[in-house]
Amino acid sequence: MTGIVIVSYNSADVLGRALTACLRLANVEIVVVDNASADGSAEIARRYAEVKVIANKSNRGFAAGSNQGICALPNCSAVLLLNPDAEPLGGIDELAGVVLSPGVGAAGGRLLSHNGSTQTGFNVRRLPSPEALACEVLGVNRIFPRNPWNRSWRMAGFNPDRPADVEQPAGAFLMLNREAWSAVGHLDEQFHPAWFEDVDLCLRLKQAGYVIRYVPDAVARHLGGHSASSLEWHKRQLFWYDNLLRFAAKHYSAAGRRLVAAAVMLGSVPRSLSALIIGRSPGSVSVYIEIFRAAWAAFCGPRGARHDYLGLPSPREENRAKRI
Repeated sequence: MTGIVIVSYNSADVLGRALTACLRLANVEIVVVDNASADGSAEIARRYAEVKVIANKSNRGFAAGSNQGICALPNCSAVLLLNPDAEPLGGIDELAGVVLSPGVGAAGGRLLSHNGSTQTGFNVRRLPSPEALACEVLGVNRIFPRNPWNRSWRMAGFNPDRPADVEQPAGAFLMLNREAWSAVGHLDEQFHPAWFEDVDLCLRLKQAGYVIRYVPDAVARHLGGHSASSLEWHKRQLFWYDNLLRFAAKHYSAAGRRLVAAAVMLGSVPRSLSALIIGRSPGSVSVYIEIFRAAWAAFCGPRGARHDYLGLPSPREENRAKRI
């Protein structure tokens, strides 16, 4: 039996299609973990009698929701993490077979846009270098997409028609070997509510000696960015930069962390001006002031230091406070 975990957050307009597509598959057990959606997503999931629904009272984030879902599937050795805006079209058995091969920790399939094209540059990537992330936050990757760091990160020239060992398939359609997921300590719930938790997991799987595979015969149609689009603009900015800096602090050397933090500080200045020019509220400047301060803390702090840029306690700190 293969497990499928869908973490939903205000996903009512896409969740039904994803569940209908999943229920066409044979030998699957499906769990929807709803992170306190305000649009009735949990109610939609409950319409499907075959689907187990876990309704959280708060937005615990993608990593925590995924961990909850996997824990709710104790009899599934292979578990597919599927975004609510992704519809599996086939090849799930092949994906599960690959992920249960000796030494394999995870496997990803092919993600298609609605026009049928492969989502090149997103579907499969290398683990990001500090230089690639610095170019990303400075806008260099958008202005000069063919720079060597960006081409390496987004795997320019990758053939999506061939199976391959890869470093980081997209978390939108990622099959996990349950034993490997457990061995590396699950998804890191400090990456809250989203972004970089899948990158972090793939890096830890690689460090633990597991192989990650790409299986082109496993296919899903993917809208992309659906849950993130339901967040307010300022929260998207803060959450993304928060987790970017957290990833850099956790995994890079002091030089790499400082390079990323310096790029964030430098990029915050034109972005704040741009936000004013395009008509965002004056409060948009304060968002980038917060981001600048966070990057400064990351630049000055030791490797692995925690930075909670919204001033909110982390899930781990909340649990510690309850025990005191």
